[in-house]
Amino acid sequence: MTNRLLIRAALSLASLMPLALLMSVAIATESLAAMPSCEQVAGNVSSRFAVNNREFLKVDLAVQDFGSIRESRFQPADETHRVERRYCNTTITGTDGHRRTLWYVIENTWGLAGVGHSVEFCASGLDPWHVYGADCASLR
Repeated sequence: MTNRLLIRAALSLASLMPLALLMSVAIATESLAAMPSCEQVAGNVSSRFAVNNREFLKVDLAVQDFGSIRESRFQPADETHRVERRYCNTTITGTDGHRRTLWYVIENTWGLAGVGHSVEFCASGLDPWHVYGADCASLR
């Protein structure tokens, strides 16, 4: 009886091996994917900017124009920094006509917890709760 249970358990585990191998290959492939450039995420930032202003600040404000987009620093993943980060900034013109500095960070390869990249952003003067510190300090 015990041998049958051991054989069943071994066969069950063996049937899961291809799935585990496939998942590990997918995760490894995604983590090797190139991190997007500052310019490549501008569209994402622009659309989220309008939604966030409407939902959280209750103002109808969108990005009308991006100035020159710059990468201010790059932090590669290493033993002490598990997440690769690209820090970017630009001057935007809002639909209200005001020019503001927009700071954003692209974070890549979150490992097993979250595959892919994410973008966080902050416009100077539009973070009344200082989520990103005074004048968007944590995204600089």
